[in-house]
Amino acid sequence: MSIIAIVGNKGGVGKTTLSLNVATGLNNRSRTAVIDADPQRSSLQWRAFSESDAVSVYEAEDDLAAQANTLRQDYEQVVIDCPPSVYAPQTNKALEVSNRAIIPVQPSPMDLWATVHILEAVEKARQINTELKPLLVINQLEPRTMLSKLVRDAVSEIGIPVADAMVRRRAVFRSSALEGKSIYDVGRRGDAAVEEIENLIQEILQ
Repeated sequence: MSIIAIVGNKGGVGKTTLSLNVATGLNNRSRTAVIDADPQRSSLQWRAFSESDAVSVYEAEDDLAAQANTLRQDYEQVVIDCPPSVYAPQTNKALEVSNRAIIPVQPSPMDLWATVHILEAVEKARQINTELKPLLVINQLEPRTMLSKLVRDAVSEIGIPVADAMVRRRAVFRSSALEGKSIYDVGRRGDAAVEEIENLIQEILQ
């Protein structure tokens, strides 16, 4: 059983999309729930439009740590979709209770700069939660751009382990969400995206 925090320090990095699709992939293995701690409540909105067998999504409570530990009694995995700031109290609470901190970063200078603050928050949380293991994930990758080609070398210098699995910018991530589905629910057009998420999940579970 594990608690997985999806953490970002700015909006637009694909944090919620990653949270929902990783949670769905995990749910295909064992019962998984999502806690929506993002003020935009995008995960809850997705669940409201989704099919009845979709992964369960819960609104974050004030005591996020207690809520996550309570959900662990009924679920094998709990994914926390954190606020888009490491300075938000619920992000800090999530880091203090999680086994894994998954940090999506886009191949852009601003995202890389924002990640430095995440490292500081992770190191602070690890003083309390020694089980916390961070993992950077290159997200919304555009392989043909020069910056995308250089981003792995750049993030490797930050000091946080970087996932071998990278997630490309694909229209199916957006279109499936609009349909209230995950990439696992859209047939063959989601196959390439599913493969990327599955590769990432394998690393998360290590």
